[in-house]
Amino acid sequence: MNPLFLILVIGFPLISQFVAGNLRKRFVRYSADPMPMTGAEVAHKMLADNNITDVEVIPTQGELTDHYDPRTRTVALSEVVYSRANVAACAVAAHECGHAVQHATRYPLLGMRSRMVPLLKLSNAVLPFISIGGASLFAYGNSNFIAFCLLGLLALPALFSLITLPVEFNASSRALTWMEVTGVANDSNHSGAKNALWWAAMTYVIAALGSIAQVAYFAQHILGRRR
Repeated sequence: MNPLFLILVIGFPLISQFVAGNLRKRFVRYSADPMPMTGAEVAHKMLADNNITDVEVIPTQGELTDHYDPRTRTVALSEVVYSRANVAACAVAAHECGHAVQHATRYPLLGMRSRMVPLLKLSNAVLPFISIGGASLFAYGNSNFIAFCLLGLLALPALFSLITLPVEFNASSRALTWMEVTGVANDSNHSGAKNALWWAAMTYVIAALGSIAQVAYFAQHILGRRR
């Protein structure tokens, strides 16, 4: 059996579950470590310290639904982050504000990722139809064009995932540096925040590797049919 197929079907789901489980464990663990500020207060302070006055901090429903929206200039913090005063909440809030700082300083990869979003939406809309067409043409041995179109559409999310990695790591780096320099976190709390954000970043790493493996698997089939 194709090793890439085994990795996609068995390997990545298992690794993804392992990383997601550890992320939840770290969030629960560091949610028990108190901080003098809530997630919302940390977000307001980090934005103010970076002279960002046009970004609003708002609560949003759900768990781990925190995000920065460059279109509306909002840092949305989940219920367990916005009003809680613990290491996990403060780390997540500072990380999302790291994206706001990236936007304010014109971090190039953030802009590139934002410009790819419409292409991803188009890809998701077209992909099912290309897949159906490809399946029909495979039966007649005339599927090269459709196959390469499908490969291109699959490559878009893989590229998006790759660009996302430095964006996320950079936002965490900005957050951790700010927490250390300002004294928002002491040595112990800073270590916990770093560990929590590292496991959060690993979810993006696994997603990127899975997307790349998917493209490689399909490319292998295309090249095999052309020989």
